[in-house]
Amino acid sequence: MVVDMGKREEELVQHAVNQQQIQEKDDDVQALVHKIAGLAAAIAKLPSLSPSPEVNALFTELVTACVPPSAVDVEKLGPELQEMRARLIRLCADAEGLLEAHYSDFLAAFDNPLDHLALFPYLNNYILLSELEHGLLARHVPGPAPARVAFLGSGPLPLSSLVLAARHLPAASFDNYDICGEANERARRLVRADADLGARMAFRTSDVALVTRELASYDVVFLAALVGMAAEEKARVVEHLGRHMAPGAALVVRSAHGARGFLYPVVDPEEIRRGGFDVLAVHHPEGEVINSVIIARKPGTGGVVEHAHGHGHGAMLSRPCLCCEMEARAHQKMEEVASMEQLPSS
Repeated sequence: MVVDMGKREEELVQHAVNQQQIQEKDDDVQALVHKIAGLAAAIAKLPSLSPSPEVNALFTELVTACVPPSAVDVEKLGPELQEMRARLIRLCADAEGLLEAHYSDFLAAFDNPLDHLALFPYLNNYILLSELEHGLLARHVPGPAPARVAFLGSGPLPLSSLVLAARHLPAASFDNYDICGEANERARRLVRADADLGARMAFRTSDVALVTRELASYDVVFLAALVGMAAEEKARVVEHLGRHMAPGAALVVRSAHGARGFLYPVVDPEEIRRGGFDVLAVHHPEGEVINSVIIARKPGTGGVVEHAHGHGHGAMLSRPCLCCEMEARAHQKMEEVASMEQLPSS
């Protein structure tokens, strides 16, 4: 009986410790979400998201808050916080597009822009992410190196494609798709002086929803994190790829985990499966690499298959044309700020 009572006391103590840890974890999550919401509000008030000391400082603080491992599950947030998160991801996307356009223009002024990529402050993130993705592909999709690669949502500074082509897939050709023609023009300028990459990299302006037969010719398709920012948009993109990619082709999808889901959309692996793919790996990195990586493959083997399907839902599935929209958004934002300043005080 004494032994039973002692065991019961130990269980009660352990239960109390567990409850305390759960409460501390909940408190930490609430404090983190409160901080992120405050930063989101501050970013939303900025008159412009173009690179500047104020913009850079706020986004640096946001990334610093979101990157460390945490118990945050963004899928369990309430409706108001979900709306805040959706707005924040859009703001992050806009700021990222402006940052890339700025540095693409800056690098294009050099005789050989690719010799100066290290001037971009986040180049190492892309190097590490590309190394991770290539390693996961090699491990889970063994066989000959890919000969044809598509990158969907390449943007004005296509560092992922550049790093993959130069360091990991030196014989592959890359078709880079972006919905924004101006982004592709910027990207083309970066490879103009490099005979090898200039010959192996093409830049195509198209919505993902309109790319059909071409998808069957790629061994690997990379889907950028900001192509299809809402869950339903991402699901339509994946479904579209599942219909038109070749059997046996690999799909690399960028996602996010934990509080990093305030920076980028979170992709449910089940959505990849519902889109017609076998999910081979889901990797949540820590450290500098922010994006999670999902490796999937379309079932079946064989040669290139041409599909006769139409254009799917006809929705704009790609990441919005940031470089084409941002000037108008900036003017609209400044007008809103000016109108608020003119309101009479109560």
